[in-house]
Amino acid sequence: MKKLIWFLLIIISFSSCSDELDCCVYPRPVQVALKFTQNWDGVPVTSSNFNDFKFTNQHGETISISDLRYLLSNITVGSKIKNYQLINIGENSGLQLNFEQVEQGVNILKFRFGFSDADNKDGEYQDLNSVSFNVPGMLGGGYHYMQFDGKYKDVNNQDANFNYHTLRAVNRKDPTNLIFKDTSFEVNLGTVEIKNNATIEIKMNIAEWFKNPNIWNLNELNAVLMPNFEAQKLMSENGKSVFSLGTVTQ
Repeated sequence: MKKLIWFLLIIISFSSCSDELDCCVYPRPVQVALKFTQNWDGVPVTSSNFNDFKFTNQHGETISISDLRYLLSNITVGSKIKNYQLINIGENSGLQLNFEQVEQGVNILKFRFGFSDADNKDGEYQDLNSVSFNVPGMLGGGYHYMQFDGKYKDVNNQDANFNYHTLRAVNRKDPTNLIFKDTSFEVNLGTVEIKNNATIEIKMNIAEWFKNPNIWNLNELNAVLMPNFEAQKLMSENGKSVFSLGTVTQ
């Protein structure tokens, strides 16, 4: 009987050590939520701030926001990838993206602003079609990267509209031979060490769209920017300083 009891104790002890070893050597996967927030040089921006002249860009124009939605693709946390996410600030939708079964440890965090040419297939994504995020066929089709609309005070201090829409740049000098430039870009936020279920904030500084490296004059570039080949390249350059890593909670 004593031998049997000792044998059982050894088995239990071995099993316990094995479980502990597995837990330490092969940590259990966790859940990670990406939380997308917006700010204007550090001042939080939500839909409650829309339609109010409370922001001033680098060039000095006072701005109100009426609509802001943008698309991220190939969103990567470690080995996990989500195809795309449409973030709509005005409708408070798409502000969080959840990942399951993320390996604990150091994980890379990156995504693409807009669709790359390989993924920017006209009519491919029904959910984007249904919310009119398409680009007209005369501009080559595909999808917007961002639709950012509002008003600004012009040189006469009058309300004027702006439509800061980004997409794949297209040169239409010869309508029968459109020339395209992929103006989407990858944003690499580096690595995040994940130990438990985590929420990771990804911040968009809206003010950066108007100032770095190109100071934006809304009196000159305010609308009809979609077919403006040079303007699209400038907006792409400005967008590369827009996103940053925020708070990591776990």
